[in-house]
Amino acid sequence: MSPPPDLPSPARAPRRPAWAGRNYTLLTGAAVITNLGSHGALIAAAFAVMESGGSGGDVGLVAAARTLPLVLFLLIGGALADRLPRHRVMVAANALNCVSQGAFALLVLVGDPQLWQMMLLTALCGTGTAFFNPAAEGMLLSSVSGEHANRAFALFRMAMNGAGIGGAALGGAMIAAIGPGWVLAVDALAFALAGALRAFLDVGHVADRAPGGGLLADLREGWVEVRTRPWLWSIVLQFSVVVAVVGAAEAVYGPLVARDELGGPAPWGVALAFFGVGTIAGAVLMMVWKPRRLLLVGTLCVFPLALPSAGLAVPLPVWALCAVMFVSGAAIEVFGVNWMTTMHQEIPEEKFSRVSAYDWFGSVSMLPLATALAGPAESAFGRAPSLWGCAALVVVGTAAVLFVPDVRNMTRKPPPAKSPRLPTTTESTSPAAV
Repeated sequence: MSPPPDLPSPARAPRRPAWAGRNYTLLTGAAVITNLGSHGALIAAAFAVMESGGSGGDVGLVAAARTLPLVLFLLIGGALADRLPRHRVMVAANALNCVSQGAFALLVLVGDPQLWQMMLLTALCGTGTAFFNPAAEGMLLSSVSGEHANRAFALFRMAMNGAGIGGAALGGAMIAAIGPGWVLAVDALAFALAGALRAFLDVGHVADRAPGGGLLADLREGWVEVRTRPWLWSIVLQFSVVVAVVGAAEAVYGPLVARDELGGPAPWGVALAFFGVGTIAGAVLMMVWKPRRLLLVGTLCVFPLALPSAGLAVPLPVWALCAVMFVSGAAIEVFGVNWMTTMHQEIPEEKFSRVSAYDWFGSVSMLPLATALAGPAESAFGRAPSLWGCAALVVVGTAAVLFVPDVRNMTRKPPPAKSPRLPTTTESTSPAAV
């Protein structure tokens, strides 16, 4: 009998770490592909709006149209991902993303796109993301064992964000050279390729779900997990503010500052790429550093997210803005790995996707409003004061979380005396508690 596919052949050395099984490898490869496309596509969408004659307010409306479906459908997506095979939810979401981005690309390349058309297509893409994110996070959390979680999450995020470096830089250069439509077309192709990889994910190691009381009952169970954990709901509330103002700064004000002060889309793409370089540096650090106080260290590293908004408000020259983006990228990666490790340590496997959905829901709930109001805020207060306001909200919201005892005191749990090896594609065990 031949060895299972997740185990190295005794005749040759393994090409990947023993803990990086088939699912983890497929998830990482697919994430690299989608991030190569999506980071450039975010910039391309903003410049597609501006090239069609749109204002800063129109850029904000298109960005809001992408994030509004996240608020509407994330919880449903999380419940479905804990009820249905997660890989099927992911593939279906990727198919919707592929079709919507392909249509957006075609509209920009051959037509005269109207604002409502761009909003509709980005809303469809956001709908796919709403169903994809909880399923993907649940699948990733279940693909590694507790003792390897910190390193696995750091490596995954390093690969994913490393692809974002190339995607942002290449996207900015492609927009300047051949226009935003082709960047959107590349994103559609990336979704198709990534969906094909995710179709091969195996869920045989996930125990069958016990029959439940329906979708609402599943959502209630997920809510109980959230509301009974002060560290969880407090940080979700914090990120509802942080994600909103950082998203408005990067999706709306960043392209406008790039157009007016930095020389166009290419420098902004380079600045975003330096953010990606920073995330890689942070992930490399987290491959070897395992802080004992997971959430305290992570929360302290959210403060630097105020720096990009402040840098755009000045505005800093490109080289200085790149330095600021690097620091903030490294810091948020430290938070991200510690956050995923805490979730893996504290949340039961069968509730991963539902809890992740509440996490995503809270984090993005204010993003549509923030991006939609970014243009009016600029008109009312000016661009620089609006950006300084974004920076101040990051600092205040993050400082407030430090008053929660569980955030300050959450510690890393030691691995069991004898860690179980990772399940293979032919086994039915799974890590139980996160």
